[in-house]
Amino acid sequence: MDETEFWGLIDATREAAAGDPEEQADLLVRRLVQLDPEQVLDFARHFEARYNRAYRWDLWGAAWLLLDGASDDAFDYFRCWLIGQGREVFEGAVREPDALAELLEDFDEEVDGDAEDLGYAADEAYEQLTGTVAPDLGIPPAPAEPGGTPIDFEDDAALARRYPRLWDRFRE
Repeated sequence: MDETEFWGLIDATREAAAGDPEEQADLLVRRLVQLDPEQVLDFARHFEARYNRAYRWDLWGAAWLLLDGASDDAFDYFRCWLIGQGREVFEGAVREPDALAELLEDFDEEVDGDAEDLGYAADEAYEQLTGTVAPDLGIPPAPAEPGGTPIDFEDDAALARRYPRLWDRFRE
């Protein structure tokens, strides 16, 4: 599976789920079990590489603003959700997290920003196909700490300066 096929599956399932992250994860599992196990592992490698790439302080700050706070777990689920939004949103956010203010048409913190199940879709599909747990993907492990410069999430003035568009759109 190449990158285009990976993003094609993400886009098709998001559109079919009308943006509902849980439904998207269910649809993704259904699509992945139609593939052979090695293709499912390829999908998992693409997903995991992007998930690790998004482990950055500046994206965590954007998640903090969008979700009105983001614990370690919440940021993990946010990164899954960010991948689930498709290539344009993901790449735009990685390039410039404040651009999420324009990249996201709507954002409902009750539904959006949390797609934990997307992170398990490939594992679930692989297990359904093979009856075994997915093997190690053979990609570099996630970094121990987020990349970039740490951010004081409690400093509203600093957040407003660093993310002016997100601040204007999502904060009072």
